[in-house]
Amino acid sequence: MAGSSVQTVGIVGAGLVGSAWAIVFARAGVNVRAFDASEDIRRTTAKRIRASLEDMAKAGLVDGVDAICSRVTVVDDLRAAVADVDYVQESVFERIPEKREVSEAIGALIRDDAVVGSSSSGIPASAFTEHAPRRERFLIAHPVNPPHLVPLVELVPAPWTDPAILPWLRGVMQAVGQAPIVVNREIEGFILNRLQGVLLKEAWALFEEGYASAADIDLCVSQGLGLRWSFMGPFETIDLNAPGGVDDYARRLGPLYHSIAQSRSNPRPWSPELIERARSERRAALAQDKLPERSAWRDRRLMALVAHRRSQPSE
Repeated sequence: MAGSSVQTVGIVGAGLVGSAWAIVFARAGVNVRAFDASEDIRRTTAKRIRASLEDMAKAGLVDGVDAICSRVTVVDDLRAAVADVDYVQESVFERIPEKREVSEAIGALIRDDAVVGSSSSGIPASAFTEHAPRRERFLIAHPVNPPHLVPLVELVPAPWTDPAILPWLRGVMQAVGQAPIVVNREIEGFILNRLQGVLLKEAWALFEEGYASAADIDLCVSQGLGLRWSFMGPFETIDLNAPGGVDDYARRLGPLYHSIAQSRSNPRPWSPELIERARSERRAALAQDKLPERSAWRDRRLMALVAHRRSQPSE
């Protein structure tokens, strides 16, 4: 591997996630080569990156938009993006055939010491890198969308991933401002989406059974749990929520949570009828054509939150 840091990064798949990854690396001073198989996406990548950076500059999160943009080059073929870079971040569609095809193509082009991280949200690397050349250089580097604002990255090795890559890539991610965690072995959904999945399962069930509207369930998170979760996780939360700490909390409320878990012992898939109810409520609150505008609002709110967190002591 190329030392303790990276000088050049290839982005493969330059849509929303890939463009955000380009910002992550370019703002840290790394030269980025971005490629997407879609000519339309390649044509708009630079504009999308600049627009995001200008919003970040207004929030006080970056300086020198022009300098950051100058470190991103959009290229017209895969070889130009990956052939001589230290690290590749792959962000193509979340489907095994596409990921398998692009992994095999990338593996044939990279240097022997390069590393390839996939932005897969839940598909393990073993499902699509088994036959890739240099497969030991591949692993999952799953971000939270959008990664230039939400820093968590899950690093998940395949069974054949070179173990030396994990501490190296963790250091790289920390150096470019991300918050990496290591998932010790493959599991479907990794850590973040398994945690999110539990919350979603209960949210859908409560909505289906008519206990509350989707909007009020959302409020429970945005105005309740989410306020604490924006700066601490579940274990620290419960450690501080009982006089005697986490073990005291477990004694007091463990039986309640066990009973709740038992009440959901037979989970059901989200039915078309249930999805339609949720869709109807959400579209009444936000028209379909307003989704991009609301996504931009979300990003600005995240920028404000990130700026606030930076202004506060970390401990």
